Amino acid sequence: MSVQKEIKKVTTHTLQVMKSAGEKISMITAYDFSFAKIFDAAGIDIILVGDSASNVMAGHETTLPITLDQMIYHAQSVVRGVNRCLVVVDMPFGYYQSNSEIALASAIKIMKETGGHSVKLEGGEEALDSVKKIVSAGIPVMGHLGLTPQSIYKFGTYTVRAKEIDEAAKLKKDALLLQEAGAFAIVLEKIPAALAKEVSESLHIPTIGIGAGGSCDGQVLVMHDMLGINVEFKPRFLRKYLNLYEQIDGAVKQYISDVKSSDFPNENEQY
Repeated sequence: MSVQKEIKKVTTHTLQVMKSAGEKISMITAYDFSFAKIFDAAGIDIILVGDSASNVMAGHETTLPITLDQMIYHAQSVVRGVNRCLVVVDMPFGYYQSNSEIALASAIKIMKETGGHSVKLEGGEEALDSVKKIVSAGIPVMGHLGLTPQSIYKFGTYTVRAKEIDEAAKLKKDALLLQEAGAFAIVLEKIPAALAKEVSESLHIPTIGIGAGGSCDGQVLVMHDMLGINVEFKPRFLRKYLNLYEQIDGAVKQYISDVKSSDFPNENEQY
């Protein structure tokens, strides 16, 4: 019997048990009630209310513009659709980087106003004070290393991170520091698979990979990418499970045609 099927609610403890049992963790992003309800009922372990909402929901080029209140709105919507899975809420850019007091205030606001179960923030050593302060207040924190999209202007590119020895060494050190600071899991984004394997094996907390190979303790994808709604994004790590763009496009065109031809509504579709 899998750990995932035995439990009524997924908690940070559940994820730890799953890692120990060698059971992989499934995570997907969601930003509204309807999709959250579908994903939760399907049995997903974690829903991430990602700051990727800035891209896929609001149409921004990067994740930087989204505000704390906007993230809270999306998280509130998601939480209303969830009965079982763990909900992680991204802390947006600018609400934890400057100092740990602001970080704690932001995390408390998220937890109080959304009903979410935990927060996620990007960065290693530079984010430690914030992680420690938030964890000490009783709020679970998920870390995020490798390609950290909030730092895109520093990187200048969305290419694979930590290919060089120095950056790989820093990432390994940062992962251990985050674990020590009390993080319950760490997302590893777009790093070499061998490095992700090494990091995953060095930690007792779970790692969640995106473009980081199959040795992480779990995987995460953005729902719009995985369901084929976003057709422009085609990285190597993405597996599309549906092509919703084409299906929705076809359905809407058919609807337009039926309205124009007076085929819709027919006699059975009126009162």
